[in-house]
Amino acid sequence: MMDKELEKLSRLTPPAADPEARARALAAAMQAFDSAENNAAAAQGNAKGWRPSSIINWIRSPAVNKKFLAGSALATLLVIPAAGYLTLELARNQPIVDQEKIAGAVSKNDMPKPAQPRLSEALAEENRPAQSSVADSAQILQDKEPQATKSAAELRAEFDAGEIAGLKNKSDESAAALGMAKRAAPAAPGVVAQLAEPMAVAPLPVPPADGRMQIQLDPSRERFANAAANPIKSVATDPVSTFSADVDSASYSFVRRSLTGGAMPDPQSVRVEEMINYFPYDWAGPEKADQPFKATVTVMPTPWNHDTELMHVAIKGYDIAPATAPHANLVFLIDVSGSMDEPDKLPLLKSAFRLLVSKLKADDTVSIVTYAGNAGTVLEPTRVAEKSKILSAIDRLEAGGSTGGAEGIEAAYNLAKQAFVKDGVNRVMLATDGDFNVGPSSDEDLKRIIEEKRKDGIFLTVLGFGRGNLNDSLMQTLAQNGNGSAAYIDTLAEAQKALVEEAGSTLFPIAKDVKFQVEFNPERIAEYRLIGYETRALNREDFNNDRVDAGDIGSGHSVTAIYEITPKGSPAVMNDDLRYGAAGKASAETSDGTHQGELAFVKMRYKLPGEDKSALITTPVGDGNTVATVDAAPGDVRFSVAVAAFGQKLSRIAALDAYSYQAIADLAAASRGTDPFGYRSDFLGLVRLADGLSQQ
Repeated sequence: MMDKELEKLSRLTPPAADPEARARALAAAMQAFDSAENNAAAAQGNAKGWRPSSIINWIRSPAVNKKFLAGSALATLLVIPAAGYLTLELARNQPIVDQEKIAGAVSKNDMPKPAQPRLSEALAEENRPAQSSVADSAQILQDKEPQATKSAAELRAEFDAGEIAGLKNKSDESAAALGMAKRAAPAAPGVVAQLAEPMAVAPLPVPPADGRMQIQLDPSRERFANAAANPIKSVATDPVSTFSADVDSASYSFVRRSLTGGAMPDPQSVRVEEMINYFPYDWAGPEKADQPFKATVTVMPTPWNHDTELMHVAIKGYDIAPATAPHANLVFLIDVSGSMDEPDKLPLLKSAFRLLVSKLKADDTVSIVTYAGNAGTVLEPTRVAEKSKILSAIDRLEAGGSTGGAEGIEAAYNLAKQAFVKDGVNRVMLATDGDFNVGPSSDEDLKRIIEEKRKDGIFLTVLGFGRGNLNDSLMQTLAQNGNGSAAYIDTLAEAQKALVEEAGSTLFPIAKDVKFQVEFNPERIAEYRLIGYETRALNREDFNNDRVDAGDIGSGHSVTAIYEITPKGSPAVMNDDLRYGAAGKASAETSDGTHQGELAFVKMRYKLPGEDKSALITTPVGDGNTVATVDAAPGDVRFSVAVAAFGQKLSRIAALDAYSYQAIADLAAASRGTDPFGYRSDFLGLVRLADGLSQQ
């Protein structure tokens, strides 16, 4: 009897489920399921309590009957918990966090293993937009049994034909699926919410064999000044070249970091003059401080073009003896915004400033200002004799907040003015990743602030840290307009070089507003090209205008400038002769033989610290400055030329296309000379890295 009654009941058509009742039933069932799952006894061999196979694998098991699941509320109950995991697979256009973040409070070691790669391969094959419900995708997972070999296109066709669970166009099941996905993936609610709207996704990457998810880094937001390389100029029409001195070194260390990280540097990040001037050279310097510079000029054959020559101009600044160094009043302006919370940013910055403090004299003064949204004074002007107090203030720095640099700059300059040392060094040292995003943040706005502050006799040093959002363009703008310099600190060794070994040139200026002007003799030279200094170019009339700002040079600094010049009559001449040659006529003095033996005339203008009127130094360049072969040039000259070649090749200057990295390495190795700190050996390593990376 009982069997007959059951048979009758089996033939009855059940009433349609009420959507609200179904939602309540699903919620109650899911709560019961969660409770059972969380309170289950530990499975054998797993002390953490996870089952040996996850619910996803259970759904995929052949033991689960497909027809039994289709169209029932129980099907939804069993399939939906898979949505949390599947959601993460479908949202690959979002940066993916690690498993620990996805699991919330559950530890990484407790997580069940992700599904096998076959699902990602199938979905990537079609690259369809993720516009179907999560339930749709979960059902695809259900049907994709280990024995199945259907393609994504076939699975999609089955879905379109209504063969998979009958869930197409049923918004209530889709809504329920999304709700369950949120429960299954509490660590990524934003990602799940996005699935409620149609979105396109990139092809899904295939997970590695070990099933671990891969971290995807945000695209780089680094900013560099977009300066075109200097062109070849005709001496007949443009015989004078004018530019500002540059002793920055940021570009070299940034290039080094890129190459050692396995990537060729952005060509815009390469400033050839900064690479050349990164290295110490044994140029002959002046004997007295009353004339702070001495120029040494060498003309030699061009290694990469036998039809041109190089005019190498080396300037050495007067070296202040440590005993006579003036007192220093330094303000550390430190970016502690959230973007600085990385190992190569604030922690490295703190170590760098500790090194600098150890170099200062007891009577020097240090203040500390931080900024992150709002500026704050961490340390009032304090004598270095109280070193422990200064170091303790540095150690307490922590990162967090947005980056409002303008207010910090105001506070730092006010402290520097408060502790101003007459006839001493007054300097703000700005340490940042350059990410100014609160308050006046355009380069021009901050440039105006810095220009106003430099009138008080306070210099500026800019130290860049970290990767990912480095604003190199802004660092250069601030340094160039604040009577200062810029460096990029990528390692503690670089901090030691910039702030300890070269502390004299970094901290103690011997001249400001240093300008160079070179005039070429049209009787001897047809064309020229200045290598580097694109961001330091000046108008010809700026040279004699003392109101025009220029670069500053510190104690013992060396400055090197290299021109590629084309002699008259060389087959390398690129410009045709003028039809109406008046512009190219030589001056009366040159025609009468007064300066006929000269190739060029080098002029330098500078102001001593605290003075507003410039002084002039001149150096004629003639045949006596010429050497016949590359090997005949001094070793430091040849090494700096090798660095210039490397920088140009990284910048993709066409003139260096046929000159190989191996040739650059050979030239540098033959002229390495004395290398007490290993900088030149490291350079050879970078050339070899670039050679290998360029062939990939």
